[in-house]
Amino acid sequence: MIAGLLDDFMIRATLAGLGVAFAAAPLGCFVVWRRMAYFGDATAHAALLGVALSLALSLPVLAGVLAVALGMALTVSLLSGQHQGTDSLLGVLSHGALAIGLVAVSFVSGVRVDLSAYLFGDILSVRPADIAVIWGGAILVAGLIAWRWSVLLLATLGEDLARAGGVDPRREQLVLTLTLAITVAVAIKVVGALLIGAMLIIPAAAARFLARSPEAMAVIAALMAAVSVLAGLRGAMLFDTPAGPSIVTAATLLFALAGLAGRLRG
Repeated sequence: MIAGLLDDFMIRATLAGLGVAFAAAPLGCFVVWRRMAYFGDATAHAALLGVALSLALSLPVLAGVLAVALGMALTVSLLSGQHQGTDSLLGVLSHGALAIGLVAVSFVSGVRVDLSAYLFGDILSVRPADIAVIWGGAILVAGLIAWRWSVLLLATLGEDLARAGGVDPRREQLVLTLTLAITVAVAIKVVGALLIGAMLIIPAAAARFLARSPEAMAVIAALMAAVSVLAGLRGAMLFDTPAGPSIVTAATLLFALAGLAGRLRG
């Protein structure tokens, strides 16, 4: 019965989208709290270089994307604490990684590459094996966040407060780095390298208008991300629009509605 359900491409797309939503939303809360939006973009843009590396070496795309995303995340994490111009550093790494990835893909011979699928996602073509990988990554990310929730929250409030509580803020930064790389690797098939950052930030930013505690914000962000996936896929079917951008558009509309609701509530 389950195999029969997975034969329907919309069922597969929905399951894949929900997996990414549940992985990205809780992590996105920390991205918003720590003002790490550009950090997420730099990691996501580096994923395209991982695609090129995988194709050139005949490796699974997930392996190359995960390796490069993790390498970029670690590089940014280490360098951002040693340079004053963190925003400039992130800008250089983000756009440089994207450009190098695009150039590297053009040098891959003997392989026909659909760049739009990696830039904007190709959720409608996910296979059962992709769903297993996405949900495996989502469970791993959710488990890491749940396991380290209290200390991650303490480190987010401030480094001095974390050290006073016996928490190493650099170690917690590395935990976030790891979860971010995993999320980027599993999400590239669904929303693409250019829109992963949106799925991290927009639901969490929308939940901020409505939540009264960090835990509530994480739950609301996950629900909003899930609704964005369902509404975006439905809109893509009705209006014949790209699925990945449609999901992000739905998330943006929810952000606007949440902002209005927050203002009305006062």
